[in-house]
Amino acid sequence: MHMADALISPVVGGAMWAVTAGVAAYSVKKVQNDLDEQKIPLMGVMGAFVFAAQMINFSIPATGSSGHLGGGLILAILLGPYAGFLTMASILTIQALFFADGGLLALGCNIFNLGFYSCFIAYPLIYKLIMRKGYSMGRIFTGAMLAAIIGLQLGAFSVVLETLFSGKTELPFSTFILLMQPIHLAIGVVEGLVTAAVIGFVWQARPEIIEKAALGEVLGRISIKKVLAGLAIVAMITGGIFSWFASANPDGLEWSMFNTSGKEELEAPGGIHQTLTAIQEKMAFLPDYSFKNQQETNTNAVETKGTWPAVDAGTSVSGLVGGVMTLMLAGMTGFCIYMIKRRHKISDV
Repeated sequence: MHMADALISPVVGGAMWAVTAGVAAYSVKKVQNDLDEQKIPLMGVMGAFVFAAQMINFSIPATGSSGHLGGGLILAILLGPYAGFLTMASILTIQALFFADGGLLALGCNIFNLGFYSCFIAYPLIYKLIMRKGYSMGRIFTGAMLAAIIGLQLGAFSVVLETLFSGKTELPFSTFILLMQPIHLAIGVVEGLVTAAVIGFVWQARPEIIEKAALGEVLGRISIKKVLAGLAIVAMITGGIFSWFASANPDGLEWSMFNTSGKEELEAPGGIHQTLTAIQEKMAFLPDYSFKNQQETNTNAVETKGTWPAVDAGTSVSGLVGGVMTLMLAGMTGFCIYMIKRRHKISDV
């Protein structure tokens, strides 16, 4: 559900940048309440894990479409909504800048659509509400499933509204929404299953992580080394190897666009769109999670295009490098906020 710049107008893109920046600033302020030295590496590892997971598109049977994990709900449950939103912002920023996944003008939209609804709507109003009666695998499954579906439905609806307000007549509201919502309902079911599995693993290994995140408390002295190691290993294997098995079908957004307008991509206008595209082309050293100009230099591209799994060194490098970059950015974000928190405490004394 990564929007390209061609889908939105400069006014909508700028407005969503402002809204997202406001949510991020609010999150920076609030996350100081439960941020400690333990949560900083957890933010980094979770960022790398979700980055890798988003590389794997899974096929939606009988549709010709595919979907990928959003990951916002997982981040909110393990980190709390504020750290979760900031980590999602780190993931999508790395993807847009260095992998050309999602546009720069649309980055505010993408962070809001994938981060805000999961962290600030689905997590506190649905998942936590279900978990108030106590933790169990059954409640984790139910809460994760419902919250993931609703969060993704809200995100998909937001995409439709953003294209509507941008005046994209190629994507008429009624047709576009009738395609976007059902396909993302199917994607949401898979997201709920994956979320339940990840949260179930962490709950059995270190339930304190989930409980303290829900209460807005620091992690304290509990050992999370096994959880960090497990998630880091899964992130490396997912980004380096499992990414080969991603579906080649268009994702839910592209599929909906094609069945609405006959095109999986819209043509971007000039002006700010062209400027940002040029910047992105220069910065993205692994566009579309592969080496630059790979198709032009690969003489066997035509023969290998339809093979599965798509064993590709460029994809593996993208998964590993992107995971490390996301880990560093999310971890650095947490570290900087933690240092600000410490300085405030010292100044208060």
